[in-house]
Amino acid sequence: MISIRNVGKHYGSFQVLADCSTEVNKGEVIVVCGPSGSGKSTLIKCVNGLEPFQQGEIVVNGVSVGAPKTDLPKLRAHVGMVFQHFELFPHMSIMANLTLAQEKVLGRPHEEARAKGPALLDRVGLRAQAAKYPGELSGGQQQRVAIARALAMDPICMLFDEPTSALDPEMINEVLDVMVELAREGMTMMCVTHEMGFARQVAHRVVFMDHGRIVEDAPTEAFFGAPRSERAQQFLAKILHH
Repeated sequence: MISIRNVGKHYGSFQVLADCSTEVNKGEVIVVCGPSGSGKSTLIKCVNGLEPFQQGEIVVNGVSVGAPKTDLPKLRAHVGMVFQHFELFPHMSIMANLTLAQEKVLGRPHEEARAKGPALLDRVGLRAQAAKYPGELSGGQQQRVAIARALAMDPICMLFDEPTSALDPEMINEVLDVMVELAREGMTMMCVTHEMGFARQVAHRVVFMDHGRIVEDAPTEAFFGAPRSERAQQFLAKILHH
């Protein structure tokens, strides 16, 4: 579903990504982790062309992301993206947030787009909030709406860029529960997250990054059981012991 081959990206002389390669098969859940500044979020934003890259190739469902003739808006319409800070339209109701892109991007009739809303809100446990505005919801609820909005586009895969890092601790699980359910349903997912419990529970593989490079790309059990690199061992020792 997603193929990342020898991807490199730089800002001027600063190398952000260097020779990054990995694959995400249909139905797989991949967790990308690593210290701050390691290039995790940049890599996932390259997957749907939100960040341009200068070297290598990324192919999503047979479409080359970096090719000059690729219709990126069309590609992004089928690749769900959930950001750290929700990115909901504050002046629109929850239902309007769910229907806007369906109508403007997919060309769905208004009634058809609205008809999808209740079922999507049911999936994230928020049907009763349809008429409210984002500012009336908690951070966890807003992030669940953001997930529902991405699902409204019938995505072929989902990208998550640290979806719980802006949330209070009590709200994290309500978002992770939705992501766990998506994984169980077979959604192809690439998740940048520090939530190692989530990674252990649902990820098929863990990609560990440091200084813009993929240091390890291993099955979840192998990564947590016996990480090969010293850097990954240090990282896990710090985050699992506190």
